[in-house]
Amino acid sequence: MKTIEIVKYHQRLSALFDRIKDIDDHELKAHWARYLCILSSGFIETSVRSIYSAYTRNLAHPNIRNYVEAQLRRLQNPKMQQILNVTRAFDPTWADNLASETEGEIKDSIDSIVANRNNIAHGRDVGVSYSQVKSWYDNIVKLVDTLESQCGI
Repeated sequence: MKTIEIVKYHQRLSALFDRIKDIDDHELKAHWARYLCILSSGFIETSVRSIYSAYTRNLAHPNIRNYVEAQLRRLQNPKMQQILNVTRAFDPTWADNLASETEGEIKDSIDSIVANRNNIAHGRDVGVSYSQVKSWYDNIVKLVDTLESQCGI
């Protein structure tokens, strides 16, 4: 069962992508693409935290849940390697499977979203387009689905 937090974030972000896709003003669409990049990066972070917190909430003693949630709060702007490290802390087999399933396009999308988010947040110029960010976002959704499946959520 997906967490409510992820469902709401996904619905809100998908609705924004849908509203912006038909904008004809290229400069305005580029600004929106940067904003969507930042929100997509937040979706990764929120989803990883939420999935593993839900997994722990369902299986662990309250003291262990508190510890895991405290550790997950430290996770910020995670690139794929950081996500694999978190996954490995739960189950090395999950991490190996996740690495195999995300190698290539999904991994590149996660790393690109986070790298561009950091550049945008620090005022650097980025050349991201709406279609590029949308493609990355679609791959983020695939990652989230895979993590949820692994955790039985």
